[in-house]
Amino acid sequence: DTRDYPSIDGTSSLSAELAVGVISANQCYQYARTTGGELARKWLDELIWRDFYRAVMWHYPRVSKNCGFTPVDKQIHWNQSEDDFAKFEKAETGIPIIDAANQQLLQTGWMHNRLRMVVASYLTKNLWIDWRQGERFFAKHLFDYDFASNNGGWQWAAGCGTDAAPYFRIFNPTSQLEKFDKEKKYVKKWVPEFGTDEYPEPIVEHKMARERCLARYKEALQ
Repeated sequence: DTRDYPSIDGTSSLSAELAVGVISANQCYQYARTTGGELARKWLDELIWRDFYRAVMWHYPRVSKNCGFTPVDKQIHWNQSEDDFAKFEKAETGIPIIDAANQQLLQTGWMHNRLRMVVASYLTKNLWIDWRQGERFFAKHLFDYDFASNNGGWQWAAGCGTDAAPYFRIFNPTSQLEKFDKEKKYVKKWVPEFGTDEYPEPIVEHKMARERCLARYKEALQ
């Protein structure tokens, strides 16, 4: 019940051990299945996603060669602004939940799973920056880095992955903040300048970025 709230220690924190092989997904599955009952179902779903992305990589090796799973990836002309990506990397986007998540990553080498999705959506659909740049950014900093999961997650967020029609799924960072960090505990921990004059203005306005994203995807799909 608490897995989506980044200010709460509500995840298993086993991703690094899984990534380096200290434990296996099968060990986790057997333990959760025999001891967790119905309460373990959602966690088992996450283990299944992990294996799913390995299966995709095995059967469709192009995804491990900088290629999207779907053809639309080749039709997208991404934003080439080095300045926008630099602000993203430095956690200076002006979007509290994005900057807090990236600060957590930069300072600890880990990012909450819910926020990995929100951050990936923001980079690809709000800033319109190539998912491959985000994939490399996570690969550089995550201590639980796992190629198949990282690759699959970024393609899913960008709208060129295995989901049949994900391009219109665009996270609203403000709504995500209100829903999962309403009291701003997480944001204030990682972005202490939030709410002061030192905090930067947003790079881009969400409504405009969303409309731009949908228009560009429709053009690419045609």
